[in-house]
Amino acid sequence: MISIKEIKDSFLHLLFPHVCIGCGSDILSETSELCMRCMDAMPETNFELHPNNPVEKLFWGRLQLTGGTAQYYFTKESLMQRLMHQFKYKGNKDLGLQLGRIMGDQIKRSGRFDVDALIPLPLFQRKEKRRGYNQATVLCKGMAESMKIAVLDKVMIRPQHTETQTKKGRIERWKNMEGKFVLIDPAAIRNKHLLLVDDVVTTGATLEACGNELLKAENVKLSVAALCTTSR
Repeated sequence: MISIKEIKDSFLHLLFPHVCIGCGSDILSETSELCMRCMDAMPETNFELHPNNPVEKLFWGRLQLTGGTAQYYFTKESLMQRLMHQFKYKGNKDLGLQLGRIMGDQIKRSGRFDVDALIPLPLFQRKEKRRGYNQATVLCKGMAESMKIAVLDKVMIRPQHTETQTKKGRIERWKNMEGKFVLIDPAAIRNKHLLLVDDVVTTGATLEACGNELLKAENVKLSVAALCTTSR
């Protein structure tokens, strides 16, 4: 016999269908933004398992890191591009939280990242206000659920607006980011191993600039993690 709750849920599903962000399928858990098929299709890097992976090599000679990783490969006109667009520009924070939980779970399982706190890469204040949130902070909140560690989102600020990095080369990107981050609470991170988090790592210029500012605090160790990397 069909219960009243089942009838109510079916009616609500007709009015407000819960579908997969990746493919539009309605065969998915109510607590997930992605169906199992899309979850399986996401191009994992497994970098968290391997020392000297491409993300870590990207920062050699530029930023003193204990470890580095990125969860997925990003390519144009792909599933990951669609998901990133939904997360960054369409306000889907639930998707960001879910992706963050996946990142946190994988990083914790790897055993390579014994970190004390998560630091989301800051956004310029007006840009964050316009978007409504900082995507790196959303990722960190999801990661914190899995990793059971604090998110420290008040220790760094980004007081200056930076031009878009999209069409800049590596040197131009670095110059564009130089001096654009300020550490305002060094005491909060003293003697900690920090995991600096961003959504995408390309040349690494933004993470490099922010990371070097964090390393000015006393006895800090630093690792980095991104949701996606553009290099294979």
